[in-house]
Formats: sequence, structure tokens, C-alpha cells
Amino acid sequence: MKNIFKIITVVLIVGFVSCKEASKKGVAKEVIIEKEGYSIPDTWIQKRVENAKARLNATDAGKVLWKGMEAQGGLEKWFANGFFSFRFDYQPEDGSTRRNSYQTVDTWNNKARHNSIKDTTATFGWDGEEAWVNAKDSLAFKYDTKFWALTPIYLFGHPFVLDGEGVNLELLEDKEYKGALQDVIKVTFASGTGDAPDDYYKLYFDKSTHKMSAILYIVSYPGYFPNGGHAPEKILEIVEWATIDGINLPVKLKTHWSKDGDLGEYITKIEISDISFSPSVPENYFSAPEGAKILK
Repeated sequence: MKNIFKIITVVLIVGFVSCKEASKKGVAKEVIIEKEGYSIPDTWIQKRVENAKARLNATDAGKVLWKGMEAQGGLEKWFANGFFSFRFDYQPEDGSTRRNSYQTVDTWNNKARHNSIKDTTATFGWDGEEAWVNAKDSLAFKYDTKFWALTPIYLFGHPFVLDGEGVNLELLEDKEYKGALQDVIKVTFASGTGDAPDDYYKLYFDKSTHKMSAILYIVSYPGYFPNGGHAPEKILEIVEWATIDGINLPVKLKTHWSKDGDLGEYITKIEISDISFSPSVPENYFSAPEGAKILK
């Protein structure tokens, strides 16, 4: 678990005085600024990375995933960089609900907080145990915020988001995609993992570079499918990459309906911008603010 500490900033304010008081010293004033700091010891990160490396390299599918992590900057750097912030703009081509927010993710503890683009006082998030929303306007977020709290990072944060327990990997047959041969792994989740354990992903990794080439997935979230089942399979086409503090991630994607594992009808544009890592956030940043609604 992450330790929480308080960063204390001391500000020295030197008072300038009149000629008669020129011999007086400046007065030091201490200002306390409390922040939630990313104080994970290096030894903890190294231990988690070593465990992931050993576990993943024990299977052929895991070896593909580990090589992908290494090719995109490495799991150790992913955790050591700190809190991960970005703007995620999900724009359906059919004119249905756009999902556009600034968000910060605690990658170590799987927490998230979103701020509305239009009204920065409107927020929602996941504190690691409960989902919450805090907005004066009930229409500030016209979508299921509980479902969406961690969804963006699970759409473009692969392969790093798959190091944890409860993740099952299966090596599938090689696939040719955009003229290049791909390693393909299928990702499923153990019962009780997350709100939608029936979800799956299929990840394509270029055999020559080991970088991720495409992400296939289904949505089985019970809030959308209370009687079971799932949406048809989609495929995320990676259009553009960027490297931020040593981590290489997709920043422009196109969602298509999957057609036998290839690109079918184009349905959604995704743009990720304003990406950064930070060593600290305001104290209790991921917790539900006073007056927030807890989502069940």
C-alpha cells in the first residue's frame, strides 16, 4: 500500500523596512501546504515489479505481456513516475453521449478522480472502495460515472494495468494485422475482480517491436446488462503514440466494431491529451468530497 505523507513547504517572507529600520532582520513565516504524496519506497516498487516479472514469465502469454511492458517503458517506471493525469475525450461518431474529462489516476492503488471540462467543480471518482459523484447539476455527467471512473485507463493504459492479481492470460494464435505478424493474448478476470469480471481483452503485440498494436474488448458491465451478456466485440486502432516521462502510450485511437479480429465499422474517436505524471496531489484527492453522492 502507498504511504501518505504531508509535504511541508516553508516560505520565507523578507520584510523590507524603512531606512530607520534597515538593521532589522526579515521575518520568517511558515506556511503549511498539505498534499497527498506518492511516497512509495523504491524497494516496494522493485518488489512488485519482480513479482510481476516472475509471474508473467512463467507462461508463454505472460512473456508476451512482459515484453510489451518493457517495450513501452517498463513497469518500474510506470509506478515510479507517480500520479498519472490526462484529458480523455471519447467522441462517438453517431452523436451519442460524449465523455470528456480531466482525470488523475493513482496507478499503485487503482483510484481515480475526474473533473468536468465544462464545470471544474463537477467531479466524480473511485476511492478504491466506493464510487462517488459531486455535481450541482444532475446533468453534468450524462453517463454512468461508476462505470467510467476507471474505464479510460483500462482502454489505453495497457499493458501496464494488467500486472495485478486476478488477471488470467491465454496465448492465442498469431494474427496478421496491418501487414505485420502479431502475438495475441486474451485477458480474462477471476470471479469477483472488479464490477465486470466477464469482460475480456485481446491484445495484439507486434512480433518485431513487442509494442502493442491493437486492443479488442467487450463490455459486460451489469449496469448495462443486468440479465447477463455483453456488447459486441470492439477493436481499438492505435493512430498515434506519445512518450511521457519514459512511458510510451497511445494518445489517439479509433474504435471499430470488430470483424473477425480486424477493423470493421468506425464508431468512436478517442483523443488523450494534457498527459503528465506528478509526485503529489491535494490531500484526500480521491476521497468523496463533503456532500458527494455515494454510488451503489
